[in-house]
Amino acid sequence: MLGGGGVLGATQVGMLRALLESGVQPRLVVGTSVGAINGAAIAADPTAEGVEALAELWGSLAESGMFTDNVLARAGTLAKYRTHLYSAAPLRRLLSAHLPATFEELALEFQCVAASIETAGARWFSHGNLADAILASAAVPGLLPPAVIDGEHFLDGGLVHSIPVGRALALGATEIYVVHVGRIEQPLKPPRSLWDVCLTSFELARRHRFVEEMANLPTQVRVHVLPSGEEKLPLISMRYRNARSVASRIQRGYQAATEYLSSLPELA
Repeated sequence: MLGGGGVLGATQVGMLRALLESGVQPRLVVGTSVGAINGAAIAADPTAEGVEALAELWGSLAESGMFTDNVLARAGTLAKYRTHLYSAAPLRRLLSAHLPATFEELALEFQCVAASIETAGARWFSHGNLADAILASAAVPGLLPPAVIDGEHFLDGGLVHSIPVGRALALGATEIYVVHVGRIEQPLKPPRSLWDVCLTSFELARRHRFVEEMANLPTQVRVHVLPSGEEKLPLISMRYRNARSVASRIQRGYQAATEYLSSLPELA
């Protein structure tokens, strides 16, 4: 179960590496936003080699042109489309280069979620074009354009299911590993500025469903929330271009998850 979190999702790569090395063999993968990207990659190749390929994908983000430093380019995109700063074309190229074309070609069952504008609800994708579904799930409002599938418009899945444990439960999972980016480990505090109010409100909106689902787990279900290794994280991060921080984030996620998994009697 992979949650959303933008560039902070590099942490998930290290966690996935730790899971596979510990002997955990997933049968179902569920993802949201950046977790949809990472989740599809591990569903395509649930091996150590697959994780290394995913790490290489993250390392290529800085060269992909997905989030350009060019202020004029961002301003031009905003002036032309009025709804977003960046084109989704570079991300689509990355997905096409690194992932299968359809859900049906994945090695494991995989689902991802996006927020439908027309229905004001969640839309789960489990078949058909994989890149289309991931782009819908990862369409961060204001940064990327709404994705359009069969005339329906979608925004980031984190708006409706930031860490969809409930979906895994609905699909019959009884042993769940939550692979997140670390923000849920940071307690929220009363805001001290207007900007803090906006960030805290957004975080409350994306976090509350996960908190409720975790508080009402069926007795026969075990959920492991892997530690991220991040001591302090911003609620929003846009530093996609720092490849060095991506590598260190992967390593911290790996170390923290490895220590946690080694403490589980069934995996020791």
